[in-house]
Amino acid sequence: MKTPDVTWISGSGPSTPDDGLLDAYSQAVIRVAEKVGPAVVAIEVEHSRRSGRQGRGGGSGFLFTSDGFILTNSHVVHGAADIEVSLTGGRRFQGALIGDDPQTDLAVVRILAPDLTAAPLGDSTALRPGQMVVAIGNPYGFQWTVTAGVVSAIGRSLRSQSGRLIDDIVQTDAALNPGNSGGPLVNSRGEVIGVNTAVILPAQGLCFAIPSATAQFVAQRLIRDGVIKRGWIGVGGQNVTLHRRILFLHGLSGDGGVLVQSVESNSAAYRAGLREGDVIVAFGPQRVNGIDDLHRLLTEEAVGKPMTMVVLRHDEKEEFTISPDPAPAARNR
Repeated sequence: MKTPDVTWISGSGPSTPDDGLLDAYSQAVIRVAEKVGPAVVAIEVEHSRRSGRQGRGGGSGFLFTSDGFILTNSHVVHGAADIEVSLTGGRRFQGALIGDDPQTDLAVVRILAPDLTAAPLGDSTALRPGQMVVAIGNPYGFQWTVTAGVVSAIGRSLRSQSGRLIDDIVQTDAALNPGNSGGPLVNSRGEVIGVNTAVILPAQGLCFAIPSATAQFVAQRLIRDGVIKRGWIGVGGQNVTLHRRILFLHGLSGDGGVLVQSVESNSAAYRAGLREGDVIVAFGPQRVNGIDDLHRLLTEEAVGKPMTMVVLRHDEKEEFTISPDPAPAARNR
């Protein structure tokens, strides 16, 4: 019987114009991994009984200052009784939770250790779809795993585990898995432009990161205050769709509002005169089409500032002056 012809795969062959591009891409990923990798940490958490979560958990994070401040996700460390941080060289340190903000799924942890390498924060507002990015983290316990991809989209919205909408989310196809949470998403210059936070399962390539602009703002406030201060008016509500006749009658854009279902006693809304059944349609100069719009407007800057709130009461438009209170710590969380 004739022996079949066999073609063996050689270790070398004729080069193609694409070889240079692939080599350049590989070198770019290597440079990023070598620059940022030493700043990436593995976080192990023992949950407290009060948190309602049992046993141990973990995720990723990264040093963003050389004196030990670490950015990670709130859902990685929220309710932790004990935090242990491992560095790339194998050193392990006790971590202290400086503060966490479930509304943006961000947290700051600190370790006291010498000779730390920090990763620089970049400008997420300059991102463009198609831009190369690298993710580094600890998926399923495989520490310091590097994946690469592109920015798939910018300006997405993603609902945090607290139910609040996070704006300007970065979508990427760089592979993320459980354990990547809190790790950095990095551009080709080795600058962190996002904090990896979520994947959509069972879809592939639908991964999301909180932009560095948001992370920088939240981190500064957490280091300063331990919490993010937000405005609070003391209403419970739900989104409602308004009839076109009402919208036309009052010259309202959009099609929705916030139906007030409850008003807490001695709250800003109570003092202003809001009642159950009112529909909030504007706050200050801004139109309110739903609860997410109202959340966006109740910032720290709004606290104590008299604002005009426009509501529909029995389909008639009325205006109230309201000064938001600081949100109680429990409500921030």
